[in-house]
Amino acid sequence: MEDPRIRALAVFLIQNAVELQAGENILIELHGNASALAKALIQESYKRGAHPYFQRFDYELEAEIARGADEEHMSAIAAYEIERMKNMNAYIDIRDYDNIYVWSGLPEKQTSMYAQRYWGPLHLRQRCNHTKWSVLRYPNPSMAQLAGMDTPSYEDFYFRACLCDYRKMEAALKPLKALMDRTDRVQILGKGTDISFSIKGIGSYPMHGNRNIPDGEIYSAPVRNSVNGVVSYNVPSTYEGTLFTDVVLTFENGKITDAVCNDSPRLNRILDTDEGARYIGEFALGVNPVITKPFNDILFDEKIAGSFHLTPGSCYENTDNGNKSAVHWDLVQILTPQYGGGTVLFDDVVIQKDGLFVLETLQELNPDRLLASGSVEGGL
Repeated sequence: MEDPRIRALAVFLIQNAVELQAGENILIELHGNASALAKALIQESYKRGAHPYFQRFDYELEAEIARGADEEHMSAIAAYEIERMKNMNAYIDIRDYDNIYVWSGLPEKQTSMYAQRYWGPLHLRQRCNHTKWSVLRYPNPSMAQLAGMDTPSYEDFYFRACLCDYRKMEAALKPLKALMDRTDRVQILGKGTDISFSIKGIGSYPMHGNRNIPDGEIYSAPVRNSVNGVVSYNVPSTYEGTLFTDVVLTFENGKITDAVCNDSPRLNRILDTDEGARYIGEFALGVNPVITKPFNDILFDEKIAGSFHLTPGSCYENTDNGNKSAVHWDLVQILTPQYGGGTVLFDDVVIQKDGLFVLETLQELNPDRLLASGSVEGGL
């Protein structure tokens, strides 16, 4: 018997996240074993009169391809998949990890080459900018273990986070978007953090169930050479199979001039992937009211209510600051009191204090307000 939460999620993804229309092509990719959700997505695509395409990947086999490939071969694989992606109007990727460290044994040279020759061209440049896309995890015992929860409790959290009240979130984000669009200088003060930059003329993009799921953020990008100061990220982050903790970045005129963490040499090698990796491509505030602590999963952690992420690497075309890279790494700092607190200022006006919005026009974004209705998309 099908779990009704899976069907509700599939309906939401097809109808809302990628807004699939009759006659459109959609590529559904599955990394792992989440067949029930993939099946529901295919069925819901046909119900919309669309044309679903499907592919299943295996992380261990992908690792073997990456381990043995040279640059020419990896570029050829990317070129093959880019041509297919160009024919797609929409894209959904379900990532069902049994082990998030499955790539940890790959040589760094190969993971760097994979990012430059495959991931960057296919996903950061083609898919992100030219399809309606949604990327999501799938709840399993491995994710529950990372979260320190039993599997049924984690599944309940997962569906609540993924299917929160996005209609209410969309309305609450409108005043913040208007404020960000007219803001010049951003300053963030927190434990180990004192950083400032300009977002003048860049614009902003609110995320309220209209891209990766769970959703709940609004992003912009710094003017490329405007970032100065220090940021101390307090959320661990797994990247290319390695867990990074206590990342501290120092900026001078936009560029990361010093980077330290639990594995500083590897961190710096990632930041040396290309010129753009030492500049910031995204600044965002997380607002998902269900997600309040780290889960060692970027798709969740970047949405934590009361957090921000300042992302080394490539920007998005709809908030283009000119920075291009094969890297896009959403490193997160939480500013709520239990994580040290902090303040966000726009043009010298405090807009958020200790993770809560203080301006009257923005207070509907605070977790208690977003959760007040108790409603969930899909009727769950």
